[in-house]
Amino acid sequence: MSISENKVGSYAIIGFGKIGQALAKAFARKGIAVSVATTRNPESFSSAAAAVGPELIPTTLAEALKADVIFLAVRFESHPNVAKALPTWQGKTIVDVTNAYGVSLEQLGGQPSARVVAQAFTGGKLVKGFNHLGAAILEQDASVHGGKRVVFLASDDDSAAAEIGEFAKDLGFSPIQLGGLSEGGLLVQAHGNSWGKLIFKDLVKFD
Repeated sequence: MSISENKVGSYAIIGFGKIGQALAKAFARKGIAVSVATTRNPESFSSAAAAVGPELIPTTLAEALKADVIFLAVRFESHPNVAKALPTWQGKTIVDVTNAYGVSLEQLGGQPSARVVAQAFTGGKLVKGFNHLGAAILEQDASVHGGKRVVFLASDDDSAAAEIGEFAKDLGFSPIQLGGLSEGGLLVQAHGNSWGKLIFKDLVKFD
């Protein structure tokens, strides 16, 4: 999927905290339109969205969820509330940008946090990604010293992983596929008081 093929409404970011705004800046740098929503009235953050760029479309949660690809940039604890907003997520790709830091392994049922999120979004295709970079890094230009900043991706759906990998390239990143959620997902998940091995690794891939 190339940038020229993007249509308004194809992408949405749910959450407009530090990570949500950092993601929004990545979209704005490449001139890609994206709907932005929280559980609040869109007028409450429209000024902040306008400051990022005209590519951002502040809207309601219901409208944002009409997008084909949803970037989930809320607190991990809030993901069930977003999941309940639709009866089924069939036909949608959810990019899990959450980190379950402070959430015990027992609370996760011994599963990778991304698998817990995937189970909540019934019928959707989930890709874990973009969560390993802190907001201060994620919001910067992905081109670094002649190379491209890496984005790690994990999914149990190969087609969804490939789709988001290509889109990561559109945003200027270099995607690295880590495999399924039970393998690659463990490398980029947080739980309890620990972080995955690849979280906050400021890696750059050179061409």
